[in-house]
Amino acid sequence: MIEVTAKLVRGPLYLAGETVECRVTFHYPVLPSHPKSQSNSDAFENLAWASAQIHCQCLVNESKVKYPECAAVTAEEISTSNTIPSISDIKLLNPNIDCFLPDTSFAPCRGDRGHVVFSTKPAILFCDLRLTPGESKTFIFKEKLPNEAPPSYRGLAVKYSYKITIGTQRVNSPIKLLRVPLRVLVVNGVAGASLCPDNDDLAPSSPFIESKPKESPLEIAMQLLQNITARRYPYYFNITNSKGNVVRFCIFKLSYKLGEDIVGTFDFSEATIPCVQFSVTLQSEEEIGPDCQKLPQKTPSVVSYNKCHEFCIGLKYTQLVLPIPLHVTPDFNSNVVSLKWRLHFEFVTTSQPPISETLSDDSDGTVWQGPSALDIETMVWDLPIKIYPTMPANISQVFQSQSKSSIVI
Repeated sequence: MIEVTAKLVRGPLYLAGETVECRVTFHYPVLPSHPKSQSNSDAFENLAWASAQIHCQCLVNESKVKYPECAAVTAEEISTSNTIPSISDIKLLNPNIDCFLPDTSFAPCRGDRGHVVFSTKPAILFCDLRLTPGESKTFIFKEKLPNEAPPSYRGLAVKYSYKITIGTQRVNSPIKLLRVPLRVLVVNGVAGASLCPDNDDLAPSSPFIESKPKESPLEIAMQLLQNITARRYPYYFNITNSKGNVVRFCIFKLSYKLGEDIVGTFDFSEATIPCVQFSVTLQSEEEIGPDCQKLPQKTPSVVSYNKCHEFCIGLKYTQLVLPIPLHVTPDFNSNVVSLKWRLHFEFVTTSQPPISETLSDDSDGTVWQGPSALDIETMVWDLPIKIYPTMPANISQVFQSQSKSSIVI
């Protein structure tokens, strides 16, 4: 019996372009003592080989999505067979992804549903490992995630999931697979970007000046996100209907990172149509690509998240504070699906003149009594916004996601 444990060194959340580091440990636990003597060969456990690989699976709703035919192969066929479409055909879906199609018995996606979007080349951890009781061996698996890969996503019609699969085999035994899930976030425009122009090559070199280390992909991505989501200037929107002005809405920016608060203000001081109440909902729009639709999709699939609701009758000013959840997927666009975000506004207005105060007797003062009935109308308005990833460490501190998996073989 051998225990195989895989642990992600920096947690389960990464940005595309970063290097994933996984520590794989093989441990032969001490067996209880046995009265009968054992031969020398019984004191050892042998593993023939172990290999590790990162792969991304795409699972679609077959009733809504028609997966591209040039990549419509199963995960096991990609891993075990060479009678599948050529690499040039697969790259028609995404020419920037290095798709590896090995002819091997190691099938890291065996048993998984869906289609393989990409897979890295298998890394051999060892061959012919022998362990004695109580002995452990640890190996480090490192692999860089491609910049052009889709993010982790669980939608209504499409799901993208990442896993590290570790395969190992004891002598004269079947192959065992250990899977470690990942969450990958994508920042568009990071490939080839730099924090500042690189003019050091043109400057005179000096042995007394310490060379500056190059920016890591994480530093470049975070600086790029900071530049995009920094507050620039307020945006004002005069919201009206056919009868007049309802409210003046101000929002301070239209690009946000995961975990940020969407802050805005409502100004009813110059409204000509009384507004009774309003609600603002953060919504995602999932739209299937035209070439992948089984049935014509008239409107994108909408999912609602956080919501702000307030009664505003009699108010001149109020505000909006709407947090963005950390578990959602930022904007992205793939060959199968695209995801966008918006703020959905609903205003309940009345055509009656401004409501006068109705006072009732009270020993402590006067009490305003609202009307018992109103003639109302509801109007809706959608404001597109952009949502981007945030620092992976910020999400890991909130969600204690499991970064360790183990099996016994």
